[in-house]
Amino acid sequence: MSPPLPEIAAPEHEQVLLAPPPGSTPPKPPPAPAKPRTRRKLWPYFLAALVLATAAYFWFRSDHKPPTSQAKTKSGKAGGRGPNGPTPVVVAKATKGNIGVYVTGLGAITPIYTVTVKRRVDGQLLSVHFKEGDYVHQGDPLIEIDPRPYEAIVVQTEGQLIRDQALLANARVDLTRYETLLAQDAIPEQQLATQRALVTQYEGTVKNDQGLLDAAKLNVTYSHIPAPISGIVGLRLVDPGNIVHATDTTGMVVITQIQPISVIFTVGEDQLPPILQKLRAGQKLPVDAWDRELKNKIASGTLDTVDNEIDPTTGTLKLRALFNNENRALFPNQFVNARLLQQEKRGVTLLPSAAIQRNTNQTYVFLVKPDNTVTVRKITVGTTEGDNSEITSGLNAGDNVVMTGVDKLQEGSKVTITPNGQPQQ
Repeated sequence: MSPPLPEIAAPEHEQVLLAPPPGSTPPKPPPAPAKPRTRRKLWPYFLAALVLATAAYFWFRSDHKPPTSQAKTKSGKAGGRGPNGPTPVVVAKATKGNIGVYVTGLGAITPIYTVTVKRRVDGQLLSVHFKEGDYVHQGDPLIEIDPRPYEAIVVQTEGQLIRDQALLANARVDLTRYETLLAQDAIPEQQLATQRALVTQYEGTVKNDQGLLDAAKLNVTYSHIPAPISGIVGLRLVDPGNIVHATDTTGMVVITQIQPISVIFTVGEDQLPPILQKLRAGQKLPVDAWDRELKNKIASGTLDTVDNEIDPTTGTLKLRALFNNENRALFPNQFVNARLLQQEKRGVTLLPSAAIQRNTNQTYVFLVKPDNTVTVRKITVGTTEGDNSEITSGLNAGDNVVMTGVDKLQEGSKVTITPNGQPQQ
């Protein structure tokens, strides 16, 4: 006979509730446990953190992809360099050549002659024979003032002169006659002296008449105003038909000479001794006029003279250079940069300035050796002009120096030379 099985109590959630006996009050069910309120408050923060983490993951993957080890060339073959391959660079070769030592000063285009044409007689302005902005030559007619009043005065003074000349001639004849009579004791000596004084009087009158006639003719000449110099005429300041006076303070037109023209510029007093030395030796120092940005050369000329004193407030001296200005590229009062060639160095080692590297300690270049490795070479730079620099020590003509691609180089790096910055095929 098998032993009785032990009674197993059912779990609380599976226990069968027995019906209460009749007439008894059924018991109240236990209250449901309240859900924790903290979960409802925290779930938006968990969602935001999940979104940020997902975005950061995809950003990290897109910006930190490993570089491709090979690139397809146009022919379909793999090209480029690997992580340990040679670095492609563009080289520049040091050469022998000439370089100039220039002194640069701020300057302005200054005409050698500027004339304000004014009237010298009174009268009505009849005509103007020029157009504003024309180039006129010396002696060309410019302005006509009514000359008729002055021509009439010329006729009047000519008549006065003729009459007085006749009186003088008659007085001289009488003087000769009186001298003869006095020798015969026919007249007193006082009469002869009086006649001589009369002749002298008429001579003075004739001379005065001649002066008046010359003045009248000069006024007629002043009525026709020619160009006093060759140059460009400016804007007309008086219109035809107006009455002009010799006492008017304003001019009628301004003429400015532009061929040749000069540039007045300043240099420091410490730069003056070699310039004066060459001028006193009779040398002609070239001067170039450049635009405001020092990018374009406008014209070329020569140094003409220097001022006679140094400005004590600035420590500079004014110099004047002459330019033919055949193409009229230089305009009066135009601002320019004047570059004076003080010296020309010949047969020096030249290198493009872009190949020169500098740090706080030294100036150096990456020299390409015959085995296509680079070494750091310390150099000394002399004169720099344009894109080239003079190398006084550290390089020889024919040395190859890295010009582009230096940011990936160090001592002993292997390089491959590429023309014009493009990898060789």
